[in-house]
Amino acid sequence: MHVSSSLAGLALLGAATANNIYPRQTAAPSPTSAAAPQVTAVTDCHLHGSQVFCIAPNGDDVQVNVPGAEGDAHQGGDQHGSDSKDSGHQHCHFHAGVEHCVGGGESENAAPKCDTTPRDYNVGLRVGLLFVIMASSALGVFGPIFLHKVLPRRLSTIFTLLKQFGTGIIISTAFVHLFTHASLMFGNKCIGELGYEGTTAAILMAGIFLSFLVEYIGQRIVLAKTRSTALLTREKQAEALLSTEVVSILVMEAGILFHSLLIGLTLVVAGDSFFITLFIVILFHQVFEGLALGTRIATIGSSADVHLPPAVNHSGRAVENDTDKSVNSPTEETADASSTFERPTLSMKKKLGLASLFAFVTPIGMAIGIGVLQKFNGNDRSTLLAIGTLDALSAGILVWTGVVEMWAADWMTGSHGHKAELADADMLTVGLGVFGLVAGMVLMSFLGKWA
Repeated sequence: MHVSSSLAGLALLGAATANNIYPRQTAAPSPTSAAAPQVTAVTDCHLHGSQVFCIAPNGDDVQVNVPGAEGDAHQGGDQHGSDSKDSGHQHCHFHAGVEHCVGGGESENAAPKCDTTPRDYNVGLRVGLLFVIMASSALGVFGPIFLHKVLPRRLSTIFTLLKQFGTGIIISTAFVHLFTHASLMFGNKCIGELGYEGTTAAILMAGIFLSFLVEYIGQRIVLAKTRSTALLTREKQAEALLSTEVVSILVMEAGILFHSLLIGLTLVVAGDSFFITLFIVILFHQVFEGLALGTRIATIGSSADVHLPPAVNHSGRAVENDTDKSVNSPTEETADASSTFERPTLSMKKKLGLASLFAFVTPIGMAIGIGVLQKFNGNDRSTLLAIGTLDALSAGILVWTGVVEMWAADWMTGSHGHKAELADADMLTVGLGVFGLVAGMVLMSFLGKWA
């Protein structure tokens, strides 16, 4: 059936506005054409899928072929929920502080624009919220240290819950935040082709290896001292062993500090349209990560006992090196045989010093970001490579720390001279530990939707 183009447009409009009736006329038959029945008017046009149907005068439901109607309908559907080309607006979202803009007739598959995007920045707001971030970071990292000092020993289960929550935070940060964001950086079209698809994973492995290497070298140095020929008392050997625990914390803190500096920088360079949302997410991020670090700093050297290997002489035979031991005291002999005694601890001053590094690093990153606010280009190739490399390297460090030094050490293997606290704990403590571990993973992974 032939239908004029003007009336076909009315049919499409009728379908889109819920079954309104639009009379339509067919072209007059040619005098030379065969006398065949012609539909002279149609009413009640409607849409079935992408096809237009109208009611003929005899009551039949007939299809109307409208050239370009399907394409027009499809195009209209694609524009729903996004800015059209005519509107000239862009919708921008951020991955680790690097903006990705679509809209205004563009899509994610369009040619990349790697120049700086002009944005409005409320500098005063950013300066004020810098101190809020500092306060939240300090609350997260200092809180567990003071809590551990005043918490009665019978309530130590609460601290176990916090420690496992922190373990979950670190593991989620490594995989959901850092590894994912590094992959996004290296996948940015403004970098071009890297030539090696496993770049992110390779740098992550480098971070794991470097963490292992630092701790292994430290462990060998300490073992050389603790197994020397009676040069150190057992207490001095315990002090040497304490240093390996401090090295482990420093490795963990290095992984946290690298990406915390980037967090501060990328927070302030986010546009005002997304800044408040990102700020709220980073606020919780800092509290959670501060808890993870603070619980580990608080417990440095706090184990009730320490187990040391026996000292040996140059011939490899075990020797006694506790100079003040009485030969006639069976009690002291038993204690020395078990190599178990009170271990030295890290001073409160040093613990607060370690915690202060975390409390100030993100605000420092924010201050740097404010200084380069009008010059920062998140899509610059060198910027993307730098952020991606540091994120992947930090991820590797935190994978080692979270899985080996925290998760495995607390639950199975033990570390730094003390046994695994949850290896033979009661079921209540184990249940709370599992809950804290999973809760940390889930909450930090949830924050990964925005930051």
